[in-house]
Amino acid sequence: MVTFAVVKTGGKQYLVKEGDEIVVDRMEAKDKEKVELETLMTFDEEGKSVDLGMPSLTKKVQAEVISSFKGEKIRVARFKSKVRYRKVRGFRPQLTSLKILKI
Repeated sequence: MVTFAVVKTGGKQYLVKEGDEIVVDRMEAKDKEKVELETLMTFDEEGKSVDLGMPSLTKKVQAEVISSFKGEKIRVARFKSKVRYRKVRGFRPQLTSLKILKI
């Protein structure tokens, strides 16, 4: 039976299970370091056992940092018609890859 969890990190929520690899916003942790993520909810695949936090559960999801890297470049453009105003900037987000070890 597979157990799923909803975790919160970087102001976003992710649905994970053991063995998943997720990409989140940059975390201040070194490679191969273990981190604990705030757990909002856990449930099994059949939906028979559901633990819902108010707002979070006391047990944490354990994950390991695989690597920290820069994401793909995002092109940000500003444009105003009829006044010849064009401005283009780039942005590369700082990301961290995590592997879920234990729920």
